[in-house]
Amino acid sequence: MNTIIVYTHPDCLLKFNGVNHPEKRERLISILNSIKNLKHPNIKILKSDYAAIEDIYLVHPKNYINDLFKKIPNNNIVSLEEEPYADTFLCPDSKNAILASCGAGITAAKSIMRNDEKLFFCAIRPPGHHAEISRANGFCFVNNIAVTARFLQKNYKIKRISIIDFDIHHGNGTQQIFYNDKNIIYSSIHQTDIFPGSGKIDETGNGNIFNVPIKPNTTSFEFIDIFKNNILPDIENFKPEIILISAGFDGHRLDPLASTNLESIDFYTITKMIKDISNNYCDGRIISFFEGGYNIKALEDSIIKHLLAMVEN
Repeated sequence: MNTIIVYTHPDCLLKFNGVNHPEKRERLISILNSIKNLKHPNIKILKSDYAAIEDIYLVHPKNYINDLFKKIPNNNIVSLEEEPYADTFLCPDSKNAILASCGAGITAAKSIMRNDEKLFFCAIRPPGHHAEISRANGFCFVNNIAVTARFLQKNYKIKRISIIDFDIHHGNGTQQIFYNDKNIIYSSIHQTDIFPGSGKIDETGNGNIFNVPIKPNTTSFEFIDIFKNNILPDIENFKPEIILISAGFDGHRLDPLASTNLESIDFYTITKMIKDISNNYCDGRIISFFEGGYNIKALEDSIIKHLLAMVEN
């Protein structure tokens, strides 16, 4: 039995996107409550640190971050996009929430390299994988997983990082950031006809980008078969030193923003396959980042399955 550390920060709950917005604080409250109620002796919740601005600059230019924080309102919320596509909002507490969210991955990276533990889940919001180098979109402002990857490269000389993205929306930001980085492979399985529209199979970077688009209404059996045969072999060939996961749970059949038909137990199966690869090639080291998932009940069940798959040998 392994131990997994869940890093989170209370300021992640401060982010407000307006009434009826799908990316709401209740998402994080519900999963933290479900983890606490599980009372598993090998799942521990700890408070993470804020990200240092200098670490965020490893991915995002200083002028982008400065401009982003200058746009934070004193009251109410402001959109960073024009109607009818306005869904990425800043609120008065956005800066602390962004720093807290990004900081969880950096805290996990420091812990994993100190050999405190090998498995980490960042229970955070706002999410990150849509954030491009100089553009916020898709509820995302800073690319949390990308900052952690760059932090590992800079501070610990990690040369082979695998980023696996099973959020049902393609991680356009993560792909853009690492499009020509031969030391990082980005592998994504995502639905074809939904936001953001990127992630076509011929978007390959310098041979380090592996996109597997799937059709709407893909079944559990089909998804797992495609994941096993079209995502995992490239990761095994790469032999990563560490695996980072963009863990989105919006492929669940109950999710309102997509139309894939996964069940909660499927996230156990997917995670277990990733865990087996990590055991073979990177001493079991995984940092997972909470991304999408917008049905509360599905989230609670699916994330517990995700964590249990990592904890169990």
